[in-house]
Amino acid sequence: MTRTGINGQADLLLRGARIHTVDAELPEAQAMAVRDGRIVWLGDDRDAAAWAGPDTRVIDAGGRLVLPGFIDAHNHVRLGSDAACVQLAGADTLTEVHARIRAWHTAHPDAEWIEAEAFDYSALGGGRMPTAADLDPVTGDTPAFVLSYDVHTAWLNTAALRRLGITRDRTHLPFGEAQADPESGEPTGFVKNFAIQGLSREGHRALRELGVPWASAERQYGRLARSLDDAIGHGITTVVEPQNSLDDLALFERARAEGRLRSRLVAALFHPRGTTDADLDEFADAARRYADDRLRVGPLKLYIDDVVEPRTAALLEPYAGCRHHRGDTFYPPEEFAGLLAKLDARGFQCFVHATGDRGIRVVLDAFEHARQANGVRDSRHQVVHVECLDPADTARFAELGVVACMQPRHCAPEVAGPGKDWADNVGADRWHKAWPMRSLHEAGAVLAFSSDWNVAEMDPMVGIYTAVTRRPLGGGEAWRPEETVDVATAIHGYTMGSAYANFLEDDRGSLTVGKAADFVVLSRDILDAAPEDIPGTVPELVFVGGEEVHRHADTGDTDLG
Repeated sequence: MTRTGINGQADLLLRGARIHTVDAELPEAQAMAVRDGRIVWLGDDRDAAAWAGPDTRVIDAGGRLVLPGFIDAHNHVRLGSDAACVQLAGADTLTEVHARIRAWHTAHPDAEWIEAEAFDYSALGGGRMPTAADLDPVTGDTPAFVLSYDVHTAWLNTAALRRLGITRDRTHLPFGEAQADPESGEPTGFVKNFAIQGLSREGHRALRELGVPWASAERQYGRLARSLDDAIGHGITTVVEPQNSLDDLALFERARAEGRLRSRLVAALFHPRGTTDADLDEFADAARRYADDRLRVGPLKLYIDDVVEPRTAALLEPYAGCRHHRGDTFYPPEEFAGLLAKLDARGFQCFVHATGDRGIRVVLDAFEHARQANGVRDSRHQVVHVECLDPADTARFAELGVVACMQPRHCAPEVAGPGKDWADNVGADRWHKAWPMRSLHEAGAVLAFSSDWNVAEMDPMVGIYTAVTRRPLGGGEAWRPEETVDVATAIHGYTMGSAYANFLEDDRGSLTVGKAADFVVLSRDILDAAPEDIPGTVPELVFVGGEEVHRHADTGDTDLG
């Protein structure tokens, strides 16, 4: 079986491949022809020669697996990872955190700030959150600003509390909520809600004005540029950047002008509490101005709750070991339902961060209310993360046409499993609710997979491996293996599922005649490989719109074979 457009010479002819199209009408092919950036033919090698001409570039894939370019449905490329920060990933004790900060400070004695990222809550032990007193011994009088691995909280030393003007009488900040000691009333140095407030337009401006280097425009652009390079190197041909202000759009324009935006990009705009009708008008205007196939603006990002690790997600029942504390939602349910109905009526697609089972239920209830108020439309609203889902709500995703935007790596045992804050906080009796990917898939929900970089590794191979095994990257016991999915389903989540989730399925997500020629040639056939061999698989060639945009260092100068 073949699929074909108009015969003639192709610009690019790929042959000798195992093409997994993610298209049910033609699941497999050996060869593909591309002209003017689009796929014009798919079929068998024996018919490929008809598309070759004197100017056709011919690539012999040598039997390699070819997939549609990956679409990462939730990737904070603008937030990224910052080379100027102390890197705390993997520091699993306070002693190790101290050692890394001390080493950096020794190497940079004149630094005005000590900045660090990827702090793991579990490093403190005992489920407690960090304090300024934990940082002071290794930072002294130099202000220190430390972000958690999920960027939902910030950890400050005493010098930073002074520099940022945080006192017992000033804990409600533009960039978060400073926790106070319950006995003394003094700020502890731990700041919650940073992802909601610190990454907002006003919060980022406040941090810049206060002189925090991390928040400067140049540091932001540096993080973005490096993350975009990483994305295309991983074969991510479309990035969905889920949380931006109007101020941030200039960064993407700069990246495009400087040739760093090699992936296509969809930017969602952040809708914090207090967003006005005038703001919504500006959002709609931005969506009209940024609407091409390389850079599109449009969806809105909202939060209903926070995260499980510091016990700020909203649960149906109290956290393990607590009598009453269930976490809070950022809106009363009735208010949130009204807000979603308003945004839906204006035609906005909404991405709503929800991790706790109560938070997710409030969001689903709001989407249901929007349907009742406005009628059924093809809205494709998303619940983002879906970490702790009550089984009673599983079928509602498909019933309401709501996409489950999930990050498989988050459910890895070494990240969230037994002995980690996530698993300990929800308690073993709720582990069956953890990232129920298979249950959602079998119930007919659309799964859109993503990395949530820089919260987790950007590499889709890591996400696919975790979705298929729910084992640690280094091997070991699986956690909740009944919720694994097969490799083809995981690939679909990173391609067609994410394309559909973002209204891109007519142009991307599968290798189909007429669609954009966004594809990757992989170093290993992950459809046949042992699961433990999936990590380490690399895109040897990456194409966007029929143009080669990345070649792996080990691939060499030849066109495979």
